Amino acid sequence: MSDPSKTAVCVLGLGLIGGSLLRATAAAGRATWGYNRSAGAVDAARAEGFDASTDLAATLARAAATDALIVVAVPMPAVDPTLAAVAEYAPGCALTDVVSVKGPVLDAVRVHGLAARYVGGHPMAGTAESGWSASFPELFRDAVWVVGTEDDSDPAVWIDVATLALDCGSVVVPAEAREHDDAAARISHLPHLLAEALAISGAGGGDLALSLAAGSFRDGTRVAGTAPDLVRAMCEANADALLNALEETITVLSLARTQLADQRSTAELVTAGYDARRRYEAATRTEISGITPGEPGWIDLLRAAGRRGGVLRSL
Repeated sequence: MSDPSKTAVCVLGLGLIGGSLLRATAAAGRATWGYNRSAGAVDAARAEGFDASTDLAATLARAAATDALIVVAVPMPAVDPTLAAVAEYAPGCALTDVVSVKGPVLDAVRVHGLAARYVGGHPMAGTAESGWSASFPELFRDAVWVVGTEDDSDPAVWIDVATLALDCGSVVVPAEAREHDDAAARISHLPHLLAEALAISGAGGGDLALSLAAGSFRDGTRVAGTAPDLVRAMCEANADALLNALEETITVLSLARTQLADQRSTAELVTAGYDARRRYEAATRTEISGITPGEPGWIDLLRAAGRRGGVLRSL
């Protein structure tokens, strides 16, 4: 049974992330329903007892009538037409998204006149699988969920979006859209490109190389199993930040190649990489407290806390 005291949630897109969100919000006791363009996902969701539709206009009209929080969970190429529909049928609803880039979504939101009620979001969670059949309600458990913290963020909507993340079992990291995209290029989008390159290298060694491949190759190429269209959508939407990260990595690898050729040594790369990995393993999440959305300076305070690795576990 849904809890009438909790904001209803309308999920647009029922792939891995959107489908998992529909499941998680229902499990958290919220009234929740979803839309998907393809009937296959909708039929599968309905077969499991979830409320889903292929009628976008009706789905959004229902959101408008109930003042639901709308979550855009479609790939980046579908964001613009989805926002156009939101602007037509439910412009007064609080709005968020779970798209892997934030700057381009924020720009599109502003074009459609929806910025006043929008706070972006990005749960740092996923698998190499896709589609409704791959979704599960625990996907967001203990994950980091970035909540957009822009200069003009509405504190009430910010609280709604952060509460959604917490209800799904995540911890909240406040971050500005452009800073998020720079960070995501390094720790999410670049790893996809490196995984693709490593997979190509392994396959280039023929059947013998692939038969010898074990843990390091398996782990290093895991995300290369992601549907190419999804990888392209996230990487190409964040092209500028990804180009910077890719250029830095090419410089590092070029230097390593030169040292291996001239000195027969990989010491510099291996040592620096080991130290960087140890830093990642030792990183701790400090808890953000004592900041109330809407109080003077709350945006800057939350951004600064997020940059220091802080997370919100409750509101």
